[in-house]
Amino acid sequence: MTEQKKTDQVDMAGRRKFLKTGATAAAGTAALGFPMISTAATKVLKVQAAWGGGIFLENAKSYVDRVHAMAGKSLKIDLLSVNSVVKTSQMQDAVHRGVLDGAHYVPAYWYSKSKAASLFGTGPCFGWSAQEMLGWIHYGGGIDLFNELMGSLGLNLVSFFNSPMPAQPLGWFKEEIKSSAQMKGLKYRTVGLAADVMSVMGMSVVQLPGGEIQPAMKSGLIDAAEFNNPTSDRDFGMQDVSKDYHLASFHQSQECFEITFNKKTYNSLAPELQNILRYASEAENSNFYWNNTLRYADDLIVLKEKSGVRVHRTPDSIMQDQLNAWDVVVKRIEGEDPFFAKVVKSQKAYAKKVMDYVLLNAPDYGLAYKHHFG
Repeated sequence: MTEQKKTDQVDMAGRRKFLKTGATAAAGTAALGFPMISTAATKVLKVQAAWGGGIFLENAKSYVDRVHAMAGKSLKIDLLSVNSVVKTSQMQDAVHRGVLDGAHYVPAYWYSKSKAASLFGTGPCFGWSAQEMLGWIHYGGGIDLFNELMGSLGLNLVSFFNSPMPAQPLGWFKEEIKSSAQMKGLKYRTVGLAADVMSVMGMSVVQLPGGEIQPAMKSGLIDAAEFNNPTSDRDFGMQDVSKDYHLASFHQSQECFEITFNKKTYNSLAPELQNILRYASEAENSNFYWNNTLRYADDLIVLKEKSGVRVHRTPDSIMQDQLNAWDVVVKRIEGEDPFFAKVVKSQKAYAKKVMDYVLLNAPDYGLAYKHHFG
């Protein structure tokens, strides 16, 4: 073989090696530029809501929509309406056992497990609204206390809190209520710690699910009732059994939704999916307030103008009596439950500091409203 042929063969081998190496490198570059698309099966969570319809079921769906928008095909929530798998009173246990993966409800619905539960949604007012109560949960140590409560009850749950509800109306009566004396002896529907407060005020409290309130008042089983807001009340048909509707009250002046998941199921999710469940809750927090306050305002107009409902603001004397009743209830339960006292102490410390700023800084919005609208 001539030297020229040897040289040609060496060059050809080099070119083949270069082409092979280049192809491998190109494939590697392509892999970097176009990451592999996961073909893992979609994770489906079965979550039951405490609502059979109406605006609260819409709110639950809004949270689910946010999860789906962020998770894509990686995670799906199968949202079930009230009583689809278990009764509302059984939802927390069902999530704990894994019968359900999650639930959308309010802490007052499992108040029978621990009266401290109400402090995370339907507790006494320390001058704050639901917005500041949620601030305490997220930044004032509330969530740590909640998790401590879960541990003491042996519950396998992870919960997120959102949706600052406006103060709930005192509710529907058969006449205008001008003093607390008129309320004594009335059979009244409410839930959570509010039941203790209204009992101290002399009412006979009946705890009923939302859908049973209107029929109970129509049949005379109860004399007066509250649920939550003008939209839900209108949907229930409360305007057909009463024409006197009292807004403003301290019995449930700050409440929020609780979205709870089975802890084992939650921990099995990839960290990014866990964060989606968490941050979708925070996103829904704002959407709830923006959406619901407008709906409530619109439906209050309909109740007044089309259904002939007489809307009253609850007198300050009644609300002062409520605050006095709260003092009695809180003192009694603190003496029975050290953890309850621990939570109240934490809430008071947060409210004293934060509301000192908020109330000093807030202008009189009512003054501005009257200036423009009379």
